[in-house]
Amino acid sequence: MGFEGFAMSSGFVAVAMFLGLLGGLFLGHPLAFVLGGLATIFGWLSSKYHASFPALFMNKFNAQMSNYTYVAILYFIFMANFMSESGMAEGLFKSVQYLFGPVRGGIAVAVIIVSTLLAACTGTTGASCVTMGVLALPIMKENNYSMKLACGSIAGSSALGILIPPSIMLLVLAELSGCTVGQLFAGSILPGIALALMYCIYTLYQCWRFPWKGPALPLEVRRQVTRPQLIRMLILNMFPPLILIVAVLGVLFAGVATPTEASAAGAFCAFCMWIAYGKFTWKGLVKIMMDTANTVSMVLIVMTGAGFFTAIFMGLGGGAVIQNLILGIGLGKWGTFAVMMLICFFLGMFLDWTAILMITMPIYIPICKEIGFDILWFTVAMAVMLQDSFCTPPFGYNLFYLKGIAPEGVSTEDIYMGTIPFWAIMELGLVLCCTCPWLITWLPSVAVKTTN
Repeated sequence: MGFEGFAMSSGFVAVAMFLGLLGGLFLGHPLAFVLGGLATIFGWLSSKYHASFPALFMNKFNAQMSNYTYVAILYFIFMANFMSESGMAEGLFKSVQYLFGPVRGGIAVAVIIVSTLLAACTGTTGASCVTMGVLALPIMKENNYSMKLACGSIAGSSALGILIPPSIMLLVLAELSGCTVGQLFAGSILPGIALALMYCIYTLYQCWRFPWKGPALPLEVRRQVTRPQLIRMLILNMFPPLILIVAVLGVLFAGVATPTEASAAGAFCAFCMWIAYGKFTWKGLVKIMMDTANTVSMVLIVMTGAGFFTAIFMGLGGGAVIQNLILGIGLGKWGTFAVMMLICFFLGMFLDWTAILMITMPIYIPICKEIGFDILWFTVAMAVMLQDSFCTPPFGYNLFYLKGIAPEGVSTEDIYMGTIPFWAIMELGLVLCCTCPWLITWLPSVAVKTTN
């Protein structure tokens, strides 16, 4: 007789697959292949899926690749790359830098404001972090800023790219949670703005309390730009991205277009802006197409591997074990919420947001329904929490992005230690969402007129 698999207990599956995941990552293997490989191994070994797991995987893959909403990921990444190549960020940063130049910490505040606007134009974190690092770190170093504050302001504010719409992560969350894209986009706006304001307040306080951390822009530098010139710079560099943001989100919230249609319109507008800024080249277009293809492929292959992992993990009872464990601790409604967030925080040290969502959301959503959490509120709270995955060592992506482009004299310690206060503000933002749930729920109730 041929091999027909083993009968494995749910507890063994939960522990073994999780330890296998950590082991594969520490050995340096790509995340997508670790997830897919573990799913294949346990599917083949189990008596339940020994013969059927290839068909299960193909059905999952087909369902994912046939998902019309995921086409929006492609268009939003196109939009991000067009905006990045247009040079808009450079002009915008220069304008805001001179606007806040007389204020201590003004350059760091300019970084936070521009990163927030970039988040609302791109929906990604990496591009914003690299762009602001290249533009701002040398200037802040030249102006004798504390490199810890400089690195923290860039890494922390860049993480807003996965929270403020049009966020690619929110598109994936919409499919996993059952909420509409429009609801999640609207629900994440106020938390994102609140976090940006808290970053600015912290930065201004630090530079007021310790002037050496962020000196004002020297007077002779500020005089290089007159007030009429500054106003013209602000109009030219700030209005186009604002128009793009309002156009994309406006048609989505009004129910005029689906998320995919809105993202396509946004990509076209960003393409037109790229031409209007005079930066269009055929070589640049090829580069954008290749960069977009690489990014989309990376996101989808991680989602595919994570989908396979989740299918086997849940099918063999691992999800039920985790659910019973979380509920069985007996910490009550908010204690259970804290445990779920701590799990996300721990996973964020090792996994990117794609894998975390694909693994945890099928487990968390039934728990939320059982203990009475509003699904929209919980989903946006998850998005607030998952910003940590970009700023927590050892695998926080923003930390690596900054180290890769940091000028000489900026140490790894500067980057890690500078990020800690901004990480703490992210947790404060999560607490604020818990104590003031209307920050998430109010805008969707008044802005999203129809189901997207």
